[in-house]
Amino acid sequence: MTITRRSGLLLGAGALAAPYLLSGAKPAFAKADMMGPSRADHMRFPHGEFEVTTIYDGAVQLAGPHPIFGQDQEADAVAELVTANNLPADKMEIGFTTTLVNTGNELILFDTGNDGTKRPTAGKTRAHMAKAGYTPEDVDIVVLTHFHGDHIGGMMVEGKPAFPNARYVTSAAEYDHWIGSENALALSNVKPFAEKMTFLKDGQDVVSGVTAMAANGHTPGHTVYHVESGDKRVLITADTANHFIASLERPDWHVKFDMDKEAAAATRKKVFGMLAAEGIPFIGYHMPYPAVGYVQENGAGGFTYSAASYQMFL
Repeated sequence: MTITRRSGLLLGAGALAAPYLLSGAKPAFAKADMMGPSRADHMRFPHGEFEVTTIYDGAVQLAGPHPIFGQDQEADAVAELVTANNLPADKMEIGFTTTLVNTGNELILFDTGNDGTKRPTAGKTRAHMAKAGYTPEDVDIVVLTHFHGDHIGGMMVEGKPAFPNARYVTSAAEYDHWIGSENALALSNVKPFAEKMTFLKDGQDVVSGVTAMAANGHTPGHTVYHVESGDKRVLITADTANHFIASLERPDWHVKFDMDKEAAAATRKKVFGMLAAEGIPFIGYHMPYPAVGYVQENGAGGFTYSAASYQMFL
């Protein structure tokens, strides 16, 4: 028999293994430590002449989806829908995603995330911005889509502005409602910036290429934003839909967090109907991270969600 270098190596390996095979003993392998869950903390993609970065602020896990979603439905109907989509019927996760848009002239942050001292599993926007290469001082404009706590909770850190060089943009209806009702969080986190605040109406621009679109119902002044550069469009939909199955496949179903249930449902159908008809991607604050996706009409008055993949990088 001719022994080649390769067969010699194989024979050598067999000889080394032979004592274990003959004795019945098993070789010992190093055991890696369990590391716990891990997720991406940011995703950046080109958008015409702009760059868009979604930032993972964190998540909460709680019971549901019913009765938070499908508040006006029987629990069995909600359970049937989510289990058909491979989700459990008795627990859910709600994630939070803030968004940075770099126009080349301004760095714009859409919403500020949670207060991590009150919600320890979230409030990670500033930390994850750092991993993406940005500092809080880099932010030129903070756009507030609405004033719920998971969107304005990150405005202040230890009583100081979290984004010290920024000016602020929101809708007048949103500001007037929450400040007028003397909401404690709005008074502490938003009112101090009143002199730096610009109020937009439907169709007005934050900057060229970033346009407000009224999307009332979730709150009185809830606003979404078109981001357009070159031939690229994306819509930042904030809380128009809060669950990628329940809120999109059944847009008529009531959601606990919506202040005006019927207006919110009408807004969902209008906004996502437009996205489906025009094939526009969107960034949803509570969509599964990295929170970028598309919708298609499902033939039953609702929409089917599909997560974006490599098309955002082409």
